[in-house]
Amino acid sequence: MLRRIGTVMTMAGMAILASPLLAMAQEAAGAAGSAAALRGGLIALAANIGIGIAAFGSALAQGRMAAAAMESIGRNPNSAGQIFTPMIIGLAFIEALTLYALVIAFFLQAKI
Repeated sequence: MLRRIGTVMTMAGMAILASPLLAMAQEAAGAAGSAAALRGGLIALAANIGIGIAAFGSALAQGRMAAAAMESIGRNPNSAGQIFTPMIIGLAFIEALTLYALVIAFFLQAKI
């Protein structure tokens, strides 16, 4: 029952967001002013979506890597020293990719 209500609410929300009436509700603005505002808004949206995707992907990758390392250490405790160092290096590389996305987002925010 709760799943069906969630599905209906999601569909209703998508229908409202996809409605062309929202676009027609705006008042007409100057062509130059609205184009600059649209460009700035799209840059901000792209930066925020990019950072969100990078953080989500990084969290998934780090979780999977740590889970695999803990599972392999649990199966063979003598290999903990051989697994730990590559795991830390891999986590650092994953985190570096997230930080690169953050830097790109900051560069995009500077263009607004």
